[in-house]
Amino acid sequence: MYNSKRSVVACVTSQYECDRIIETAEQLAQELDCELHVLSVLMPTENYALISDQLEYLNRVSKDAGADMTIIFSSDAPGAAVKFTKENNAVRIVTGLHDGGHESFLVKYNRLAPEMAITMVDRDRNVYTMDVHSSCTV
Repeated sequence: MYNSKRSVVACVTSQYECDRIIETAEQLAQELDCELHVLSVLMPTENYALISDQLEYLNRVSKDAGADMTIIFSSDAPGAAVKFTKENNAVRIVTGLHDGGHESFLVKYNRLAPEMAITMVDRDRNVYTMDVHSSCTV
């Protein structure tokens, strides 16, 4: 399934603090005249009761921003996110600030989809952007 309207995808975990990511993505989607999607990729497990309140809160924040929140259960979060962003014609993803590790979600995502613009939001709501620029040949 492919959506032809351009979108911004907020990639969140199951933490209350991810509301900052959704709010930043909402602003970007408005500025870029895009749809907003919220995505959480969770590891398959048996006990989601421990995070149900956080997910419900983030779902409410998503609805308030005019977006649906999609939850995908996968042990390959970067791969699942790349597939979702491609299916939803994303022009940018918005995440938290990556932890600096070579195997972090954001580093792996960027390896799989180097053409995707990325915006990161730290805990103090500072916004950092990595835009994609294609090289010109003369």
